[in-house]
Amino acid sequence: MSEPNRTSQSLVTSLAALTVVSGFLDAVSYLGLGHVFTANMTGNVVLLGFAGAGAAGFSMTASLTALGAFVVGAVIGGRVARRAPVRHRLMMIVMSMEVSLTIVAALIAASVSASGIGSGWPRFTVIALLAVSMGARNAAVRRLGVADMTTTVLTTTLTGLASDSTFAGGNNPNASHRLTSVVSMFVGAVVGAALTIHVHPAVALGVAAAIVTATAVFLLRERPAELEVA
Repeated sequence: MSEPNRTSQSLVTSLAALTVVSGFLDAVSYLGLGHVFTANMTGNVVLLGFAGAGAAGFSMTASLTALGAFVVGAVIGGRVARRAPVRHRLMMIVMSMEVSLTIVAALIAASVSASGIGSGWPRFTVIALLAVSMGARNAAVRRLGVADMTTTVLTTTLTGLASDSTFAGGNNPNASHRLTSVVSMFVGAVVGAALTIHVHPAVALGVAAAIVTATAVFLLRERPAELEVA
């Protein structure tokens, strides 16, 4: 696939911003909610295996909560995608849902201490809220079909970046998408982790919600036709 042209650049920019948010949410969930992911479901399956083997510090309940909530969100996102096939409308609905759920999660996190969020009902409620939002977003992004911009996983992206590179005899197709995804996730993870560790998980969630809100506003300013994948 060729590099993104003008008609798809709005989507690429928006998906990059959402990838940053994924880094935020996984930093909050893994560091603040006790070794669980709310965006990276591959990681949760692995963590579930660790917990099943009896490894200390891992919770089967937490991982199952995240996986179950993500599936519920993906079902919701799939239904929305079928009822709102226009990409512009689909993204508006899903991002509105993500902002709402992330804000609720931030408020719950803010109601307890930084250590208290990692146990009891706040922990599992925040996990469920964030995972549902990620499931819905993933369903929508999958429907968009922008190559190498999944917003949550990088294994295939990194594989393509390396296997299609000049070193491997390739011609670096779609390299900008791939590099953007990797850098965006890294930046989100670094900033999200710093806020979670040194400030409070609620602040990291608040910033994440603000980024999604800004992204939605950006898309609202674009003409729907400009959001189509070239």
